[in-house]
Amino acid sequence: METLFYGFGIALILFAFAVGLLGPRMKEFPAGPLFGAVIAVFVVLVAGTATFAVGFSNDEQAKRDEMRNMEQNAADAKSELNPPNAPNSDTPAEVVKGPGGTVQLAASPTELAFDKNKLTSKPGKVTIDLTNPSTIPHDIAIEKDGKILGESETVAQSKTSTSASLSPGTYTFLCTVPGHAEAGMQGTLVVK
Repeated sequence: METLFYGFGIALILFAFAVGLLGPRMKEFPAGPLFGAVIAVFVVLVAGTATFAVGFSNDEQAKRDEMRNMEQNAADAKSELNPPNAPNSDTPAEVVKGPGGTVQLAASPTELAFDKNKLTSKPGKVTIDLTNPSTIPHDIAIEKDGKILGESETVAQSKTSTSASLSPGTYTFLCTVPGHAEAGMQGTLVVK
């Protein structure tokens, strides 16, 4: 899927460059006997690029989900073999004390955006409730230093939530659907 996406994308760029370079040198540009063929090739290349971009995005999400499951399984297996604070344990358990809290967040019904870019909670079990009125699917995750600490299911026109035991500090909340965080669906979660 990735190869087809890049192949169609490169072909589209090269074809557009060729038409832009050669077209104005033609006597009857943009009309003429080749006009219909040029438009047809553009339509095929744009449609192919868009189709394979969606497929590539879905493949990337599946790979990401699979990698996250493998990491979780490895972490679960490690904690079973060497529980925190056990003799010979390399990592002491972090004890998080506090009342925690639940914070509310909503996705925009029309844009790739949340209604807030900063959330605040007390330390402990922190829950983010996400309301997604949009037909575009979103999820909510809590991240620190590139590591996902909690992630909800992906929903459209529904509600979901995620929780994590958090100590005081600064975290990131984001939508993990490919491209959404980069488009602005992320913010800061301050735990104090």
